[in-house]
Formats: sequence, C-alpha cells, structure tokens
Amino acid sequence: MPTTVPASNPPALPTASLLVVDDEPDLRTLYELTLLREGYDVDSAGSVEEAWARLSERSYSAVISDMRLPDGTGLELLRRLEAAGRPEKTVVITAYGSAENAVEALKAGAFDYLTKPVDLRQFRSVVASALGRPVAAAPAPAPSAASARGGAARTAPGPAPTPTAPAEDAVHPALRRLAGHSAAMEQVRSLIERVARGMAPVMVQGESGTGKELVARAIHEVSARGTAPFIAVNCSAIPEQLLEAEFFGYRKGAFTGAQEDRAGFFQAAQGGTLFLDEIGDLPLAMQSKLLRAIQERSVRPIGAVSEAPVNVRLVSATHKDLVAEVQAGRFRQDLFYRLNVIQLRMPPLRERRGDLPVICDAVLTRIAQDAGVWPPPRLADDALAQLAGYGFPGNVRELENLLHRAVTLAGGEFIAAADLGLGEDTVAEALPPAPAPLAKLAAAETPSGSTLPNDLVAYLDEVERTVLVRALEQHRFNRTAAGFSLGLSLRQMRYRMARLGIAGDEPGHD
Repeated sequence: MPTTVPASNPPALPTASLLVVDDEPDLRTLYELTLLREGYDVDSAGSVEEAWARLSERSYSAVISDMRLPDGTGLELLRRLEAAGRPEKTVVITAYGSAENAVEALKAGAFDYLTKPVDLRQFRSVVASALGRPVAAAPAPAPSAASARGGAARTAPGPAPTPTAPAEDAVHPALRRLAGHSAAMEQVRSLIERVARGMAPVMVQGESGTGKELVARAIHEVSARGTAPFIAVNCSAIPEQLLEAEFFGYRKGAFTGAQEDRAGFFQAAQGGTLFLDEIGDLPLAMQSKLLRAIQERSVRPIGAVSEAPVNVRLVSATHKDLVAEVQAGRFRQDLFYRLNVIQLRMPPLRERRGDLPVICDAVLTRIAQDAGVWPPPRLADDALAQLAGYGFPGNVRELENLLHRAVTLAGGEFIAAADLGLGEDTVAEALPPAPAPLAKLAAAETPSGSTLPNDLVAYLDEVERTVLVRALEQHRFNRTAAGFSLGLSLRQMRYRMARLGIAGDEPGHD
C-alpha cells in the first residue's frame, strides 16, 4: 500500500552535493556513509589534485577536507577555491589540539572546522549549517533575573518600513539599518556581507555608543543562521557569581534556589549566534571556562554529569584594547586568538561626520514614530552645522540622547541650534567642578617648575575617590545610576568602591 505523506509536512529540500577529501580510506568511508544517510549526493577524493580534478568536472554545495593530505593540505585546496572564486563552502578537519591550523583555515575563508576524532553528531550539524539547513535546536530557556540584567535575547524591533530607492532593494534590511554612506560605513557593510558567509568568530571593536550590537545583529541576520536565535549578552552586567549558571545553565537542585532545569546562553543560541558584548570585562576564571566551551563545542550545565554539544556562531565586542589587556595579564591570550579570528572596527562618529544628516533623519523619524507624531521634526541648517563641529565622545548613542532632548525643547517642525544646547562651553558646562586634587593639578606650573605629587598612585586614588563619592551623592547612593553617569558598569563601580574603601550609605540601592 503506498505511503501517504501528510499535507503538513514541509517540502523536501533539494539534494545537496558534497565532496569529501581524506587520504584514509576508513575515515573517508565513514564520512561518506554518514552523509549518504542524511540524503546527500557524495563524491570523494584522496588528495588535493584528485579533489581539484573532481571540482573541475562539476560544482558542489560544500567540500569537507582533511587538513593533512599526501600532496598538500586542505588549506591549499581552500586557497585554490578562493582564488578561483568557487561557490563551495569548505569545512576543514584538523588534528586534535591544532588550534592554529583551525584559526588559519577560518581566516582563509573556511566556513567551519572540526577536530579529530570527529563527533558524527557534530559533523552532521556543521554540514547542515554550511548548507543553510535546519540544525537541532535546544528549547528556549525561561528568562531569569540575571538574564534580564545581562541583556540576553533582546529583540528590538527595527525601524518602521520606509520607501527605498530601487537601487537599495537588493541590500539586506539589516545592512540598511546601518545608516550612512561614508567610505568607512561602506567598508563595514562589505565586511559584514563577507564574514556572514562563514562560521569564523568575529570581534567587533569600537568606542562606546558606536553601534557594535547593531553590527553583530547584521552579521547574524545576513548569514544562513538569520532565522535562528540571536542571543545578546552584556558580560559586564552579570554578577560574577552567576556567570557560569547564566552561560551554561544548571540542573534542578544543583544549588540552593535551583528549583528547575534552566538552559544557559549557549543552549538558548543553539543553531544561531551568541553575541558577547563587553567581552573584555569577563573575569579570568570565566574566561577559562568560556575557552573550553569554544574548543569543545559543548557545555556542561551546573549539576550535570555530562556535556551537551552546542552549535553557535560567536560574535564578540569590546571598547577595550584587548592586546593591551592580554599584555597586562587581564585577558587570556588563547581566548583572544579564538575570538579575534576576524576583526571588524566600527568607526566613531567623528570619523564619519558626513553621515550625520542621514543618521539624524533616521533617529528623528524613529523618535517621531515612538511619540506618534508626524511628520518628524527636521534639523535647521545652523543646528546641523553645530552638530558637525561637535566631537561626540558618546558617539551615536550620545547623538540619539541629544536629539531626544532637542525634540522636546523645540516643540515645532524645525530644531534650531539653540535647541541642541551645544554652545562653545558645552563640555565645561556639562562636567561638574573639578575635585580639589584635580583643580590643584590643573593650576600647577609647567613641568620645569611644577609642584607635582610625590606619590602619584595615592594622588590618583584620591582623585578617583572624590569623583566616585560626588557621583554617589548626586544619585542618592544608587550605585547603578552613579556608575552609569561615569561610564562604569555596576560590577566596575563595586570594585572601585571596595578598592578605595568607599561604603555606600544605602547598599540596597543597586
């Protein structure tokens, strides 16, 4: 009796053709059988030249190649494919512990890599990911309080659709959200499109407020993982004692208060992208655990006896100079190399002042939509000229805050320069009066005849203590608000208060 396929079943995916390159017959046969069971069309080769001969005859969806081959390396084959502009995605298999080879392959354009001995479940998952096919996903975790503080799974709606020129129709919506047409932003968009094709970890560097998370979301949405979860984690906002539980999850009864199983960030991002913002703020102990999870591609929840495989693409971001952090011993060098395979720099606003009109229009449109006001206010010529002359230490985030205030003050169709509040003495007016030690230093004579402090460390500690106490007093000893006003996370604020012996009068106000 013929089998009837239920109407609810999804349509069958087209058969993908794969080329397996390995000089060990047993392993080659194992890979072939595994892929044939998945429904793929599989060819094989035992050397670089044999593989290239096969590639000369036809195109494949992907190439899976061992790193060591009799007449060369998988890296050489990968470079040939790249030089010829071939469409095949490449997965490279390296010996266990050969991290340098794996990183080199990713930099050369490999989609992903596997280490020997190959875990067949992971093998199938990586191949499916390379082909843009669904991968097994873990159930989404219930949000915890720490997750909310860490900013996990933030899914902010994009701006409302606006008519676009025909030339922009081919541009991905995620790339259109990166406003600006300067050479720097065109380079950012071009690099996003290139790195989105693979699995190589990406490090987004840039000053605070430049839009690093927007870049990470664009990498995710443009990639084949765009329909899978995007989990954003603010590493500086999670209390240190909760980091392991938040990243890797836990089992019921693992510790006091663990009343149910809880998945961590890695499990929540299964099949998608995990964005680690402010990665430079992770403590060293957590860096070691993160490195193991990246190397093994598996995590062990607290209280579990075994590790569970995870399939995530990592994108990190930091405003710190991680090279300097590594040299100072505050960031692990091996983790830095794992995360910094591809580096993408987000330029500060002062380096792309020509983008100001476009960015301002986009921000003002969003403000108007949120407030239910239409048409959106526009910047007068004098206001735009004043913005162009401002340094924007807070970058796009500062510009957004400034325009929010200007819209409120203007109350009309146009925003004038006076509504911005950016006079010549703007910076001096915005800053509180200098603390006594700082004022004393500012009043000092030239180095040849100055009265310099005889203990620089103690002097700078006193300056920092004075600033922190004043910020705490201004914000009624709310450490979170005081830290935010100084550009510090709550954990950084607590650390500095403890180091300088500052006691919060109201410690409950975090």
